[in-house]
Amino acid sequence: MSAATTLERPAGAGPGLELRNVRRSFRQAGEQLDILRGVDLSIAPGEIVALVGPSGAGKSTLLQIAGLLERPDAGEVLVGGEPSSGLRDDALSAMRRHNLGFVFQFHHLLPEFTAVENIILPQLIAGLPYGEARMRALELLDMMGLGERETHRPAQLSGGEQQRVAIARAMANAPKVVLADEPTGNLDNHTGERVMNQLVNLIHRTGVAALVATHNMELARTMDRVVRMEDGKLVSAATV
Repeated sequence: MSAATTLERPAGAGPGLELRNVRRSFRQAGEQLDILRGVDLSIAPGEIVALVGPSGAGKSTLLQIAGLLERPDAGEVLVGGEPSSGLRDDALSAMRRHNLGFVFQFHHLLPEFTAVENIILPQLIAGLPYGEARMRALELLDMMGLGERETHRPAQLSGGEQQRVAIARAMANAPKVVLADEPTGNLDNHTGERVMNQLVNLIHRTGVAALVATHNMELARTMDRVVRMEDGKLVSAATV
């Protein structure tokens, strides 16, 4: 079965990820800090958006809320058109588990498992049969240029290869949205560029909506669109 059969799909009609007037504040030393002041964002299926801005601007808070790991004080987060604000914690966890994939600065692969096993495992937890999970894992590894590394454990892989396995793992359960926080932050420029190019290609081929926080402006320009955090809101930064 080809990768196009099981992984590639046409983009849907509505946004993969949508944030509507999202607000978040914290109390510090008796003062209220308004981190997110009415954030609006819509990302189409198959679109990858770079999130930029200085440290402390609220990028991590925005990713936490977009990833349903933290609830906003106000506003709405929709994943695949489904609102999340009225969900109980168990339903919110289910939405996160089935519809969201996460990529972090460090790969967090399980060292005792091979590359393909690291991608199979989350599928088994989600209830997929082993044979189907293995087939999808192998297809994802092939799409990330790691078809010959399936039996290698993380310690046998380079930093760039480890992060590419982590990206494939984030795609294992066919999420509607992928969120990445500095996914090339631990890599050299050349390796980071290669990893980012493969991530962009994977997003385009699979029709997933993706939001990627990065400080690397050169890598940001390789994505479909760039937005910047300014004064607690997002502004278009297509010309950065």
